[in-house]
Amino acid sequence: MDVTRRDVIELSLAAVLVAVAAVAHFADATPVLAFALAALAIAVLARLVGGATEQLGSRVGSSIAGVIQSALGNLPELFIALFALRAGLTEVVQAALVGSVIANSVLVLGIAFVAGGIRNGTQKFDSPRARMIATLTVLAAAILAVPSLAHAFHAPAAAHAKTLSLICAGVLLALFFLTLPGFLAGGEEATPEPSRWTLTTTVVILASAGVAAALVSDWFVSALRPATATLGMSEAFAGLVVVAIAGNAVENVVGVQLAARNRPDFAISVIMNSALQIALVLTPVLVFASLFFATDLTLVFPTLLAISLLLAAGLGALVVYDGESTWEEGSILIGLYVVVAASFWWGA
Repeated sequence: MDVTRRDVIELSLAAVLVAVAAVAHFADATPVLAFALAALAIAVLARLVGGATEQLGSRVGSSIAGVIQSALGNLPELFIALFALRAGLTEVVQAALVGSVIANSVLVLGIAFVAGGIRNGTQKFDSPRARMIATLTVLAAAILAVPSLAHAFHAPAAAHAKTLSLICAGVLLALFFLTLPGFLAGGEEATPEPSRWTLTTTVVILASAGVAAALVSDWFVSALRPATATLGMSEAFAGLVVVAIAGNAVENVVGVQLAARNRPDFAISVIMNSALQIALVLTPVLVFASLFFATDLTLVFPTLLAISLLLAAGLGALVVYDGESTWEEGSILIGLYVVVAASFWWGA
């Protein structure tokens, strides 16, 4: 079986949105319009990349499929970060990376709890895999926060922020490779459906979506600074909320759908794994990649951003270890995210 009518509609929608975003960029449309269209196109392309990696993963087994989807699902955010670094928008990149962890650990997890709780009542789960992901996320958040705390408390290490950031990035990557075999060996819950697309179709769609994501990410970054100035929002808010949510649209939708279908263990694994991949892989990769840019990316975040990261990772792990979820708990998590996001709306 090859592409279905629904697949054709999604592909057509993605193509139209990319074309409209291109017109807005090259026709010098108002920055806010160009920014919004590019963000929407990125979200749809993220969905398309997720669908293609899901089809690819169906051929290699459930556990490897999860790793592939987490890795390739972050392509849009990777491209945005690279173009933003090239443009010197370090604050946006830092906020986007931290925002992805916070959004998945608090906002998406909260929405999943609400969706699952309203539809299925109190949901109970007992997944060692989900608890391990939550533990690693807390550990990664702690490592990411150390350079920021050293700077905030004027520790001797504050004078060596770049070196300390590289050490932290190296440790995070080492943790990823050390724990990867365990993730590849587990995941019996995440049984993928048989592939509907041929291998050729999957590769072509994945490659096309990747190229389109790179182009749209460039347009998004070009419109970001003037758009944020027009709207009165800070660049940190744009990274923390807009980039983080648009770049992780795939995991957001999939996790909530799984919770609504009363598969809480799998839902939590997907949502928390997305946050973990950002912390263990994408962030350190960008720290090392920034060595080739004029502006270095360090892990010295604004203090409030570092504290928010620790709070989100800690609370996310706490509700996972609790073993059950309700829609009330989800509402509380969403409320926390709203407060954190609002605190970054205003610029300096």
